[in-house]
Amino acid sequence: MPATALCDLLLLFFVTAAAVSDLIHRKIPNALVLSGIVTALALHLWLWPQQLAPLWLGGMATGFFLFLPLYVLRGMAAGDVKLIAMAGAFAGPWPVLQICFATFLLGGLMAVLMITWQGKWRACLRNLRQLLWPMIARTAGIALAPTQLDSHASVGNMPYGLAIALGCLAVQGRQYF
Repeated sequence: MPATALCDLLLLFFVTAAAVSDLIHRKIPNALVLSGIVTALALHLWLWPQQLAPLWLGGMATGFFLFLPLYVLRGMAAGDVKLIAMAGAFAGPWPVLQICFATFLLGGLMAVLMITWQGKWRACLRNLRQLLWPMIARTAGIALAPTQLDSHASVGNMPYGLAIALGCLAVQGRQYF
């Protein structure tokens, strides 16, 4: 088995386990993510020791810092950020950038399907307006006091671990099909 195929297979194993956990428990276990990061480190030390920093560390940092703003804005849970960092530890910086893009597309599609299925478009549009209007007004030079969303304003939570797993499958799996 080629080295990259082993790396991709292990990545898909870990993200699939995380997606299943996210679907069932709405939580991605830290032990699973840490196991994946350590496995990726061992794999990179074994296969490409001279490229450890650019591949393993660079990929992990790329995934982490691409998803961190979404966590800070409360649009994503910390487990999702750690999971994409783990995916980067396996894949490297450029592939994890592609995985993030695919994940954003698939996650957006999942969100639209969930909102449609649950019939919560009106609440979703109200939340978007409440979030975006202050930014638009400030850009236009209108001073507004910051407002917070209601505590029950969410239109639902989404198992984003599934979107990450599908993004990994789409990007890393395309070379095999």
